[in-house]
Amino acid sequence: MMKKRWISLLVENEVGVLARISGLFSGKSYNLNSLTVGPTEDHTISRMTISLTGDDRTFEQIKKQLNRSVEVIKVIDFTNIATHMKEVMYLKLTNCTEQDLVEIKYITEVFGVTLVDYDRTAVLIESAHNESKNNDLIRFFEKHFVNRFEIVRGGSVAIEALRSCH
Repeated sequence: MMKKRWISLLVENEVGVLARISGLFSGKSYNLNSLTVGPTEDHTISRMTISLTGDDRTFEQIKKQLNRSVEVIKVIDFTNIATHMKEVMYLKLTNCTEQDLVEIKYITEVFGVTLVDYDRTAVLIESAHNESKNNDLIRFFEKHFVNRFEIVRGGSVAIEALRSCH
């Protein structure tokens, strides 16, 4: 059965590691939904957070291959464990009227997002929520501000929860 998967890797922070790891996924004909990489508190190690959709058998094969990779220090499957996960997203709205600007200010409060920049006819909104809440925000803007916005989404980052709650 195909389902959404989340995996976190601790890898050596070296040139070419990202290409080799992403190559493992493309070699299995997997399309990654999201891939985020950043350094950890140890500058020689990076954390990769990867989202993809796949079946159990193939996903297990990929995890085994990753564990055999020399550059991979640790593989953590976040699919069925409690995590704290966020995705950064920016929405730029253009051709705004004064009434739009008033409405957008209210929308930012309701959705818990931040108005980070604006001028007389455009606004830039930042959202650091989970993927589902960001999708809700996009659907809202698709309905109310048709063809007047641009989206930039970063990959998700995740860490295991301290307790078993989400």
